[in-house]
Amino acid sequence: MLSRRLGQLRADLALADEQLAHFADESDDARLRALVSETPLAEHEHREAERHSSAMARHRDDLVELIAKLESEQDALLDKLTSRRRS
Repeated sequence: MLSRRLGQLRADLALADEQLAHFADESDDARLRALVSETPLAEHEHREAERHSSAMARHRDDLVELIAKLESEQDALLDKLTSRRRS
């Protein structure tokens, strides 16, 4: 069950990485358009794109943290199992 959950989270992380790259590129493009055009609409689009990119970065960070926590739990369980077998 734990390994299945870790597998799903790793797949989610791979997807989040792809989406973050996309949103970061979009944000960079919008920033350049805002600098060149200097219009309120372009600046608004840049802020929106930056919000999406930041939200995805936070989501990705949450996934990384959760994976690390579950891997630590899994390691502890394996250590416990190994120590019981030695006894």
